[in-house]
Amino acid sequence: MPALVQVQTTFASHDDAAKVAREVVQARLAACAQILPGVHSIYIWEDQLHQESEVLLLLKTTESTWPDLRDRLAKLHPYDTPEIIATTISHASFEYAAWLRESCRR
Repeated sequence: MPALVQVQTTFASHDDAAKVAREVVQARLAACAQILPGVHSIYIWEDQLHQESEVLLLLKTTESTWPDLRDRLAKLHPYDTPEIIATTISHASFEYAAWLRESCRR
């Protein structure tokens, strides 16, 4: 049984995040997506300090689907070097875990 994974990435706008979320969920690369507004990012890019408002996109997938999701996110993402981070979900309800795995079957 594949492990469960939560993936996070940020976008400059809700519309960009929603467009990508719809595509990866429809392709069954992720079971669901949540878009969280109000992220304030501070980072160094090209030797300059930046402070930006962003939205956080959380995606739930399986370990076996993760490589395809990662590659699709990299292709669709408008950023040159997007944050694409995956974290293993160590605990989830049985029902949710079963639904997530079934939703990511292609």
